[in-house]
Amino acid sequence: MPGIGEKGRRGSCPRPQADAGQPAAPSNIKVFVGDIEDPASLDKAVKGCEGVYHLAAFTGIWTRDKQQFHKVNVIGTDNVLAAAVRAGVKRIVVTSTAGVMGPSPGEGVLVDEASDSANYFATDYEITKRESEKLAFGYLSKGLDVMVVNPSRVYGPGLLKETNSVTRLVKLYREGKWRFIPGNGNSRGNYVYIDDVVHGHLLAMEKGLPGERYILGGDNISYNGLFGLIKKLTGKNYRLFHLPLGLMLLFARIQVLMADWFGRKPLIVPALVKKYTRDWNLSSRKAQTHLGYTITPIAEGLKKTLDWIVDQDSEGTQL
Repeated sequence: MPGIGEKGRRGSCPRPQADAGQPAAPSNIKVFVGDIEDPASLDKAVKGCEGVYHLAAFTGIWTRDKQQFHKVNVIGTDNVLAAAVRAGVKRIVVTSTAGVMGPSPGEGVLVDEASDSANYFATDYEITKRESEKLAFGYLSKGLDVMVVNPSRVYGPGLLKETNSVTRLVKLYREGKWRFIPGNGNSRGNYVYIDDVVHGHLLAMEKGLPGERYILGGDNISYNGLFGLIKKLTGKNYRLFHLPLGLMLLFARIQVLMADWFGRKPLIVPALVKKYTRDWNLSSRKAQTHLGYTITPIAEGLKKTLDWIVDQDSEGTQL
């Protein structure tokens, strides 16, 4: 992961064969062809390592195989942890999501690591990530120091996949291809710049306490506020339409039906629409206090993201 070279570290990284076309890894990273569903390949990757970062997950919003979330996010995590124990690894940082802590319980209330989301999970991804956290902490009794980090909505330079949806949104708005805001635009979310997430992982490995989890978040801001910043930074004042959530929910249900019938991935699912009705205000104070974690202000992070998009577009790079 980026940042390891800055610290003078060496590491290994399992990569699926399908990802072989990705940019070459830094010289201090040894790449293994592997899969978290293949324990033998994990044994090769973690051999000789003192610490492991487990970031692999199935993050999609829909899949025809309903067990895929569990197979990758829960069983796959178990495979990684078991391989770490077999190899005598000392510490492991497991990447989860801040979504497992649930939405804000009230207006202006910040969610932290102690928040209880037992009665609310929006997606299968969040359900299985919460299950994987519990499984991971079970390995403390096996002598493995386990720390969990919980990033919020990550944005910044990187491949424009589902997990980089905020950056995709910035790019689409700049091109005049994004014209709506969910609901009235007042619901709030937490947005974290990619470099902060990378540094948060490194800090958790260095300073994190076994059995603890740390929110790696950024600024809390409404959709209206977010798009206001994007307009200002791009210098483009496209008209945006507030799309009623009821209409979005109907569209999402139709999308899922089409996906189930024809296997075409939906653009959105009902569970995500329902998230737009809630506030997701987070506090990263624990990571800031205990790890020395720092936050890039969202205006600065979006400016860096936009600069990167402009550079890539000028070079003709396919994002």
